[in-house]
Amino acid sequence: MKDNPFFAGIDLGTSGCRLTIIDKYKKIHSQTNTAYQNPDNQTSQLWWDSVVKLINDLPFKIKKNLKSIAVDGTSGTILLVDSQGRPSSSILMYNDLRATDEAKIIKKFMPENNGGQGVSSSLARLLWLLKHQPSESHAHAVHQADYILGKLSNNYQLSDENNCLKLGYDVVNQSWPSNEIKKLGITQSLLPSVTPAGTAVAQIDELQANQLGLPLTLQCVTGTTDSIAAFIATGADKVGDAVTSLGSTLVVKLISDTPIFSPKHGIYSHRLNNQWLVGGASNAGAKVLRHYFSQQQLDELTIQLKPDEPTGLDYYPLLQTGERFPVADTRKQPVLSPRPESDLRFFQGILEGIATIEKQGYKKLADLGAPLANSVRSVGGGTRNKAWTMIRENQLSVKMLESEHTEAAYGSALLALKGFNERKLKND
Repeated sequence: MKDNPFFAGIDLGTSGCRLTIIDKYKKIHSQTNTAYQNPDNQTSQLWWDSVVKLINDLPFKIKKNLKSIAVDGTSGTILLVDSQGRPSSSILMYNDLRATDEAKIIKKFMPENNGGQGVSSSLARLLWLLKHQPSESHAHAVHQADYILGKLSNNYQLSDENNCLKLGYDVVNQSWPSNEIKKLGITQSLLPSVTPAGTAVAQIDELQANQLGLPLTLQCVTGTTDSIAAFIATGADKVGDAVTSLGSTLVVKLISDTPIFSPKHGIYSHRLNNQWLVGGASNAGAKVLRHYFSQQQLDELTIQLKPDEPTGLDYYPLLQTGERFPVADTRKQPVLSPRPESDLRFFQGILEGIATIEKQGYKKLADLGAPLANSVRSVGGGTRNKAWTMIRENQLSVKMLESEHTEAAYGSALLALKGFNERKLKND
């Protein structure tokens, strides 16, 4: 155990915090989590307290041999802090859509394909905070993952390319668009120093190391967003590898050798390990199922599904008007009729409809220059439905592979290992 180095990944999810510890062979040695008591009212102190609890609960033998740590957080969640890292604004969460006026301003000044476009971007939320909560003490704009990285390193100027995409960072040229940022009235010094995900950027702050019982040599590594960390965890790492997230909404991501930006189709690209992660998110997904069926009904109907006997129902399963991907159309109408008398046929028809959207999504990526998906891994609650997997496989006509892991914290632990290895190689 003494000579076995360990690497930590922290996932700040929508409902709680998770910590995964792996060794240099990527084997898991510890997985723990703590739920937020009030996930709809999150604070930076809640995040930090959750991290501290999980670290404090680690066995001493793991803590003393911990070499690096990386953090992922919800995409677009942002706040402002002062020069000491104390919050100087409220938090605008990933699902906060109040920055509508700010999104219109961004549309005037930022390039159309910039990730800072849209009401859900952290750039729009930053403008909202600067307008509605002005303060001379504002020193740094930080995402959720950045805040915890700052607490660990006592440096709140550090971030990664994935989190900063929605803050307006130009991932193609790997720089901030300074002229456009200036036109928006944002002081450049508020914005973080950006490095690729999985880069060792600092050592742990001495005070934090002593309080948490961690080695003074512990390296802090830049993390990513929660969805990208989950992608990394699956084991997808080659051009053409794809991952579908079957959660409340349907999200598809594909590794490409070229970036694709198409706002009118809801498509954007993240840089990842000198490759590109292209994809988009539909408004269709499991939340449609939960609207029509109880969990008991879903369980009972699932075992009766007949994947090899298509219903012929041509559904587009949305709960309300509007779609983001594979086409961005605010007027897109739900299609969930005619509804057959059989709940089973209705249920299977919805599953088939979501699978069709998944197929259209990967086709749209290919039409715009991405490689064809040669395999698809899956994450999210929908992966438990084996019949749905068969329905999707029939639609996609590609290999459906098992994900190696599905926890975002494991993906962050892999980034911690990557950062440590690259720093070691550089220093040797």
